[in-house]
Amino acid sequence: MLDIALVLILILTANGAPILARHLPVFAKLDQPLDLRWVLFDGQRLLGASKTWRGLCAAGLATTGLAVLLGCDWYAGLLVASLAMLGDCVSSFIKRRLGMPPGSMALGLDQVPEALLPALYWQHYASLAWHEVFLVVGLFFILELVLSRLLF
Repeated sequence: MLDIALVLILILTANGAPILARHLPVFAKLDQPLDLRWVLFDGQRLLGASKTWRGLCAAGLATTGLAVLLGCDWYAGLLVASLAMLGDCVSSFIKRRLGMPPGSMALGLDQVPEALLPALYWQHYASLAWHEVFLVVGLFFILELVLSRLLF
């Protein structure tokens, strides 16, 4: 159960760090879109303006640092952050292809990829069973819905 709580905390950190980084001047120069403003054949941006280098760096730094503080390898924290942000970018990519505006909510699509990818890595890192991977995803799904309502 400790490994489930640990990876869940790391995923939540990766998810929340970009939001907090908006208010830190040290990250201001990194407030550039990951997609370099590329527009695809459908007339939509690749990811959208809300996916920035600032958020990616903040997620990586915060999650890596917290992982070390919690007794994990630094690379485990960095991989959890990277995979959570990859899942978030996949969600944004799909939402842009569906014509959904940035900031709009797609239940499941906004939660599952950014929890599932790092949980699958954690399955290997901490020998989680399959049901524990799904528990992590389910708990993140619920917590993200509750926290996003409170923070926005």
